[in-house]
Amino acid sequence: MRPDRLLAAATLALAAGGAAAQASAPPRDALRLVETWLQAQVAYERVPGVAASIVIGPDVVWRGAFGFADPARRVPVKPDTVFGICSISKLFTAVAVMQLVEDGKLALDDDIGKLLPAFAVRRTDPDSGPISIRSLLTHASGLPREAAASYWTPPDFRFPTREQLLAGLATQQTLSRANERHQYSNLGMALLGEVVATASGLPYATYVQQRILAPLGLADTRPGGPVGEPGPRMAQGFGALRRDGTRQALPPYDARALAPAAGFSSTAEDLARFAAWNFRLRKNGGRELLHVATLREMQRVHWTDPDGKETWGLGFAAWRDGGNDMVAHNGTCPGQLSSLQLALTDEVATVALINANDNRSASRYTRPMRQLVQKGLKLPAPPADGPRLEDYAGSYNEQPLGSEFVVLPWGRDLAALQLPTPDPAGGLQVLRHVGGDRFRVLRDDGSLGAEYGFLRDASGRVTGYREWEQVWLRTAPP
Repeated sequence: MRPDRLLAAATLALAAGGAAAQASAPPRDALRLVETWLQAQVAYERVPGVAASIVIGPDVVWRGAFGFADPARRVPVKPDTVFGICSISKLFTAVAVMQLVEDGKLALDDDIGKLLPAFAVRRTDPDSGPISIRSLLTHASGLPREAAASYWTPPDFRFPTREQLLAGLATQQTLSRANERHQYSNLGMALLGEVVATASGLPYATYVQQRILAPLGLADTRPGGPVGEPGPRMAQGFGALRRDGTRQALPPYDARALAPAAGFSSTAEDLARFAAWNFRLRKNGGRELLHVATLREMQRVHWTDPDGKETWGLGFAAWRDGGNDMVAHNGTCPGQLSSLQLALTDEVATVALINANDNRSASRYTRPMRQLVQKGLKLPAPPADGPRLEDYAGSYNEQPLGSEFVVLPWGRDLAALQLPTPDPAGGLQVLRHVGGDRFRVLRDDGSLGAEYGFLRDASGRVTGYREWEQVWLRTAPP
């Protein structure tokens, strides 16, 4: 996308994020590089469609959409295309539980066996101790990963009804003692949906709609119902790539009793608003849906596995990444992948929704997007007397040795990146101007490395670059 169009999109996104947006201008160069990188990854990975968004502080600063929601009908993905968000659903269940804790209707150490009379899961260790709400929120309850039904099995993906889920509890047993090991559990979060309904006196979907979605203005987020059902805004889901390069179109599914764990649908725009709420509440304090102290409690580490590899807050995955406290959730369900990451210290959040399965999660997009934006926030403004960096921007052909080489403005410098790459922040080369059309690689220690000399035609237009006497031609301007 041309930079003027990207900036226009960013301006619209800021307006969508709230009329009172007072944050500094978004990092234009980083957003442009994110869009260029993500567009390339979607193409090279043969992903049907992706919708994404970026939040800085309380503001939605960028929204992007690539590919098709329905390739057969050539329906493009848009930022408001509806996807299944899979396990990101758990965050809404966790917020609902914590609201009821604030209301005094639940306590984190309540025993689920006493809250739900139907809870009949056999304990492998009778001396395990109670399975608490806290242990369910941190995935340390010892419960098995799934309910007693084969709902992830194609071709039908038959999720259980509430009655079937509860009846199946009597056939199940714990995997380990409570609070002994991490075991991610869709069953546990589905049971917390039952707890929400019991404690509030409202059906789960009604409670979430009235107490969370409506107050936040998440009009395109639904707590249940068919996902992938044909429609003008719903993304058609696809399976993972087969050896012949094709993907199977998957039928709609309804998570039914597993909706509190994996049954929501939403958009990149709505999830960006949800992320913005997190930053807004943490910054402003007070209460909005939750008291700020409750949100902070949800977003600190409550559980660390004995091997130190898994750390969880209450509903959120929580960990430390460099200088940032991180919280996030990913999701996988038939034909849909989702990811939401929030860097709490830098106040940067990224969202990615994909309408196809893969061996990897959607965090392969949200993590690099976040890292590029975090780098971009530190960029100095270009000097007034510097070179016109836009002259060099574009894609350069590296075939047959490589796919493509992209050069874009990066603060006072140029950013150079080989595409495709799973790690754009790590692979990014910074080129420092040294005179004329000459730039040199800026090393991490501040010294200068290899030289790139850009070439121009008789009209003055940049046509390629020379590195170590090898010439590579520009194939497309930005």
